[in-house]
Formats: sequence, C-alpha cells, structure tokens
Amino acid sequence: MFYKQAKAFPDGFLWGASTSSYQVEGAWNADGKGPSVQDLHEPPAGITDFKVASDHYHHMEEDVELMAELGLKAYRFSVSWSRVIPDGAGKVNEAGLAFYGRLVDALVAHDIVPVATMFHFDLPLALHENGGWAERATIDAFERYARVLFERLGDRVKHWLTINEQNVMVIHPGAMNPGRVPDQPELYQQSHNMFVASAKATLLLHEMWPDAKIGPAPNITAIYPASCDPRDVIAADNWEAIRCWNYLDVACFGHYNPLAWAYMEEKGCAPRIEPGDMELLAKAKPDYLGCNYYATATVAAAKNDGHDRAPRAGDQQVMLGEEGVYRGAENSSLTKTEYGWIIDAVGLRTTLRRIAGRYGLPILITENGLGAKDVLEADGTVHDPYRIDYLRRHFEQAQLAITDGVDLIGYCPWSFMDLVSTHQGYGKRYGFVYIDRGEEELGSLARIPKDSFRWYKGVIRSNGAEM
Repeated sequence: MFYKQAKAFPDGFLWGASTSSYQVEGAWNADGKGPSVQDLHEPPAGITDFKVASDHYHHMEEDVELMAELGLKAYRFSVSWSRVIPDGAGKVNEAGLAFYGRLVDALVAHDIVPVATMFHFDLPLALHENGGWAERATIDAFERYARVLFERLGDRVKHWLTINEQNVMVIHPGAMNPGRVPDQPELYQQSHNMFVASAKATLLLHEMWPDAKIGPAPNITAIYPASCDPRDVIAADNWEAIRCWNYLDVACFGHYNPLAWAYMEEKGCAPRIEPGDMELLAKAKPDYLGCNYYATATVAAAKNDGHDRAPRAGDQQVMLGEEGVYRGAENSSLTKTEYGWIIDAVGLRTTLRRIAGRYGLPILITENGLGAKDVLEADGTVHDPYRIDYLRRHFEQAQLAITDGVDLIGYCPWSFMDLVSTHQGYGKRYGFVYIDRGEEELGSLARIPKDSFRWYKGVIRSNGAEM
C-alpha cells in the first residue's frame, strides 16, 4: 500500500539498543559468578571466547554514560542467571545481583528505560549437567530466579522479556548445547518446558508488579514461497508455522499451532505435557511481544527425495531444509552481507504486519542489525556507512509498518557496542560503539563511537524525522 505521507514515530517511542550478558560482560568467574553453558564454548581457531568479551562488567558506568550521550530511550540487556544464582537453583549471589542493581539505577538516572531479558542462551552449567531444560526441575528453578529478579529489580524494571529466541534454540541448537546436540524429541520437550517456565514468570510478574509488562522474544521472520506454485506456498506455510507462529501461538493463545503440532506428531517429537500445563499456558498472557528480526527466508516445496536438506550460509538464518517439509531456496530479489546474511528491509515491514495481524499486541523490535568488519582508522575514527544505510532502510520500513497500523513501541538494534559474535568473534562487529580489542589481543578496551553512533543520535533526537 502506498501512502501520501507516512505516520510519524509515536511520542515516547523507545529508540534503544541491545546486548546480551555473556557476549559483553566478561568477568566470567568474577565476584562469585557460576559457570554457564557458554563458558564451555569452544570457538574456532583464532576466535575469542567469552571470558573477557567487551568487559562491560568493569566498564558499566562508562557504557551507560555513552548510552546517555547517544540519547537512548531504552536499553535491552540480559541478566546472567549464573551471575545471580551461581548453580541456577541454590543460594543467591549478592555481588552479582548488585551489579544489575547498579546497572538499572544508572539507566534510570539517565531516563533510559531498562528492558531486561531473563534468559539469553546462557543456562547455568549446573542445571545443564542435571538435564537442563529437558527436566521439569529447571522450570521450578526459573520461577525462583524470576522471583528473585522481580523482588530486587521490579520496582525499577517495568519491561521484561522471558526467553530470547526460544525457536532458535530448537532449530539451531548447537551453540546452546555444548558437547552434545539433543535429538528432536528432547529439543521439543525443552521448548515445552520453556513455555511453562515463561508462563509461570509471566503470572508471577503480573501478581507482584501489576504495572509491569512482560513478553517473549523469539526470532520471527516472514517466510516467502519460492514461486506462486501452490506447493511452494504450502512449504512456506509449513516452515512459518513451525519456525515462527508456534512460539507466539503458545505464548499468546495458550495452545500449540495446529500445523506445528501435526508436524511434531508426524516426526515423533511431540512433547510430553503434564496435567495443568495447558491451563497454565492459557492464563499467562503477554503484555507485548519482542521480535528479533534479521532477514526473511525463501523456501520451495519439499521433494522428499533425500535431498531436501542443503547447507546455507548465515548463522541463525541458515536454511537447511527438512525432508518432506520444505526445501531452502534462493531469492534473487535480495542481496547479502559479506557473511552471507540476507538483507531484506521490506521484509521487516512484512514480518511486523503479519505479527500484528495475528496477535494484536504491541511489538518491540528487540534485535536487528548488521555485522561487518569495521576498521579503526589511524586517526581514531570508525566509518561504517554500510550500517547507517542498513538501519536507515529498516527504520523507514518500520515507519511504514506503523502507518499500516502496527503498534510498534520501540526499536532496539543489535547492538549497542561491539560484542563477541557467536561464530565470528570480534571480526564481525555490530555495535554503534567500537571496542578496541581483537580476537586474542585485548588492546585498550577503549570505547570509540562510530559514525553510526552520531547518525543514530540524530535519529533519536528527531524521533525518526531525520534519517
């Protein structure tokens, strides 16, 4: 639809930025922090691990000052479960909890809305060794962890996200399961237990802090059929239901998506549902939805010939295909980044429209950004016009989605500062702020605003009127 004039971004729009704890904090064993599954991460040769990362733990006040200089209205971060409760279920680590208290206080002092993600790929190692999300005990541990966070931070944190990219943990589970990749039945059992844990946290927050808001943060993307062949359309419907809608249907409607459930039954991976689970899911309604968006996907009809699976580049956006379900396809209308990720700004608008039409809830874009090989010049500057162009085009499509009627409440690009990319370390940088370090050489760890920092500052100052 063409409009004579796009609607302005609403007053109070949450222009923000995102990070996750294990990718920025460092201090992997400081002040009583327990190990998480990410501490077992064995990166490829020449790629850093997460032990120091961007050392946000020791630079937090400086980083928040930079956020204030940028003009952020919101900061979406994650809490490290094992920093707060080292073994995931036992004694609270006061020093670790105090760090997040100081972070929240600093954000509030600068009128930056804290958006706290409770779980972002970093399960405490002790829980993992006891069966992880496949065990019902982890649900109870998560509920207790939620209570600790809400009791200690809930007076200041009014925007919560339960679990980051639950769907990615099912469809691309390697990075979250060191040493052993679970089979499909176990993965879908993990997922069901995450649904129940999220529901319990949602009900608990609504009970303890009725003025607060909470929701999930899956990775959602529009799926395109490779052609108008009806069989390609069926394949796109298959994958969109399995990959995307199922995770929001359970959260919003309290029941599994019927097409996704049919798939799980066919594949023999339908989860075990305990008495009371579905009643609990039906009661726990999110207040808003997080959406991590990077790119769309294009699929063709499965041939079920033993060759539906094929490797694709792009980290989380990898399209592997699945026998009898869908086959990955190329989209000649789109370009790619140097790392093989598809660039589809219009796809963001499409995705937001589809989410809004199905669920009718406010949406916060919780991740979206461009990874690139940024270079620190001899004069101390970092020029990243490609990131500015990428974000400008996506912001424009977000504004068109608002004009379409989408209740978009904010946009938190990935990421505020450079961080450890899960697969490419510091060679692949996302931030508005450059961190002076390499893979093995820590450098000065100085914080250096990039050109995109200054550009985004103008976008925020003008509430999107100047892009």
